[in-house]
Amino acid sequence: MEPANASLNPENIPQHIAVIMDGNGRWAQKQGAERLFGHRNAITAVRDTAEGCAELGVKFLTLYAFSTENWGRPKQEVDGLMELLVHTISAEIGTLNKNNIRLATIGNTAGLPVTCQAELQAAIAETSVNTGMTLTLALNYSGRWDILTTTQKLMQLATKGEMQASDLTEEVFSQHLQTAFMPDPELLIRTSGEFRISNFLLWEMAYTEIHITEVLWPDFNKVELYEAIKDYQQRDRRFGKVNSNTSNS
Repeated sequence: MEPANASLNPENIPQHIAVIMDGNGRWAQKQGAERLFGHRNAITAVRDTAEGCAELGVKFLTLYAFSTENWGRPKQEVDGLMELLVHTISAEIGTLNKNNIRLATIGNTAGLPVTCQAELQAAIAETSVNTGMTLTLALNYSGRWDILTTTQKLMQLATKGEMQASDLTEEVFSQHLQTAFMPDPELLIRTSGEFRISNFLLWEMAYTEIHITEVLWPDFNKVELYEAIKDYQQRDRRFGKVNSNTSNS
């Protein structure tokens, strides 16, 4: 039997895949359980996706783990998410090292509970020597927040006379975003069938291909990942230009 990823073109694997992990709550409700049950069962999907991407040679995987808007959820759910985050990060360091995966974060992590910050820093330090894929968790993150804070930093530089308005280019702006260490994502995967980007990587997704799947995040696995990449490989990425093989615009 051929492996599930046999139909993929190994020469056209996205360098950076971003994922909006949606549907945990609905998955739990289908099981007759509380929403937090869905978040707990989503860990397998995270592990499967990270391992699958690493095996395919993806260089960057960015997961939308907790947005700034998520603070508006019920306190019990938020508290449970934070506790789960701390436990999961500690438990997965071995798996990350085994797969040569380096952990990174984007977002206002200073706004997270102190225990979360400590576990994050420990995991980042313990995986820092890994040279394979970079797994980035977007925590307390908002695309608008990153654009706004970047603009503020650039305005401060201008006020100090350290840059002029004419110095500002797309490249310079990108270099001051929290995502400066990674390329823009070629592929965004959103689970649970929702057609929104939900304030995620707003600047970076100017030319990202979007794959929407009805699958709820806890049920997402390597096969679903391969389907998303197969869909991506069938896209005609013209970046506003005309394909040299056709006369159509």
